[in-house]
Amino acid sequence: MTALVDGWVVAKRNLIKIKRVPDLLIFSTIQPIMFVLLFAYVFGSAIKVPGTNDPAAYREFLMAGIFTQTVAFGSSLTGMGLAEDMTKGIIDRFRSLPMSRAAVLIGRTTSDLLNNVLVVAVMVACGLLVGWRTHTNVLDVVAGFGLLFLFGYAMSWISATIGLSVKSVEVAQSAGFIWMFPLTFLSNAFVPTEGMPTVLRTIADWNPVSAIVLALRQLWGNPGVEPTGSGFPVERPGLYSLLTIVAILVIFVPLSIRAYRRAASR
Repeated sequence: MTALVDGWVVAKRNLIKIKRVPDLLIFSTIQPIMFVLLFAYVFGSAIKVPGTNDPAAYREFLMAGIFTQTVAFGSSLTGMGLAEDMTKGIIDRFRSLPMSRAAVLIGRTTSDLLNNVLVVAVMVACGLLVGWRTHTNVLDVVAGFGLLFLFGYAMSWISATIGLSVKSVEVAQSAGFIWMFPLTFLSNAFVPTEGMPTVLRTIADWNPVSAIVLALRQLWGNPGVEPTGSGFPVERPGLYSLLTIVAILVIFVPLSIRAYRRAASR
């Protein structure tokens, strides 16, 4: 309980930075908006959505992928923030205070989760402007956003492990994006997987990003949910997504805590 209370204090400290440096939130939002406009109006006319011949359907098909990419990329802030705190000696100050050591990690991942909520709220407005709509009930829509934020929160713990394992913010930034691009683009986020070569299609179908995106399309009633692949992730994307999120947390929470202890003792 102490860790949660102290973690919330650390989270509020991180959130104050958004108020003082609004550029961080602004630029976190501009990039996904650019992706929406580029894919919706430049590449979208050349991409056929499975199960429909309506060219405008691609905009609804696209938004689940953009939302997932946004929270995945947003998780990189966790690693960069922790790396910055390490280099500025802030972690040493926290260690001198009577507070739970886990609070630093809980606070950072919580504040970045709330940052993701703000960015996604802006993205929802952008999506509605370009024609994205949901076609299911309120509970399914809320469940979709819940799944999306759970995935972003789990990704933050991967980023935390990376940020605490390197010695500078620049390295944390580079290391955080190197694996993020193939993870998000080798998926069904922007294009159907049915046109990919067999090997790439298999990788894309089992990619957790594809499962999250497919589950969101199902929960929101967006096009592109017809089975275009095979295997458990395509048949049960919601369950596969939850199992993936649990697996990430089980693996990377202990790794982050161990990396934090090692980094704090340097």
